[in-house]
Amino acid sequence: MSARVVVADDQSVVREGIVMLLGLLPGIEVVGSARDGEEAVALVAEQAPDVVLMDLRMPRCDGVEATRRIRKEYPNTQVVVLTTFADDDSLFPALQAGARGYLTKDAGGDEIVRAIQAVLSGEAGLSPAVQRRLLERVTTAPAPSGPPAAEQQLPDGLTPREAEVLVLIAEGLSNPEIARKLHISQATVKSHINNLFAKSGVRDRAQAVRYAYVRGLARPPGTSFT
Repeated sequence: MSARVVVADDQSVVREGIVMLLGLLPGIEVVGSARDGEEAVALVAEQAPDVVLMDLRMPRCDGVEATRRIRKEYPNTQVVVLTTFADDDSLFPALQAGARGYLTKDAGGDEIVRAIQAVLSGEAGLSPAVQRRLLERVTTAPAPSGPPAAEQQLPDGLTPREAEVLVLIAEGLSNPEIARKLHISQATVKSHINNLFAKSGVRDRAQAVRYAYVRGLARPPGTSFT
């Protein structure tokens, strides 16, 4: 892996610590650091990094707004959110704004590398603590009524096959695993994913999982349809 990274955090001690840590990790080059969202957007325009590690709570322009602007104006740059607490309420607006990964600020080097690798590979880079919070948020939402996807009208014009792929994404399967399970090529899997992303308006697999749960197409662990 080779990744050019920008770090955005308004706390100089935290920012400099993360920059120092990243400098020790193989395959990662820090190309800039920002004190707020405005500086982060400007650095992305100037440096075209692969990934921005983005604090959520910053002056002038917070991490959610900066993420929204970066993903709209510079879609080749991915955003991994940095948060002090896994239960930060800004996590979900950041997800909707286009962030593809979430790390707590006490994450170690290996965890940061895994998150960066994940988002550069088109996956969601979520720390275990954030994964638990995301699952809690979804499973405490009002439970959808009705049968599984195969037995109900599908939302947003999804085809049965697209819904089937979406359910497998929600179960945590990778593209190769989906291809093997459905006995189709990986290229066909990617085509279905592109189609269902476009129809549902999601940007990545993390949003797709949330969409599947909210629309009742998949069952969060430990729940059942009534």
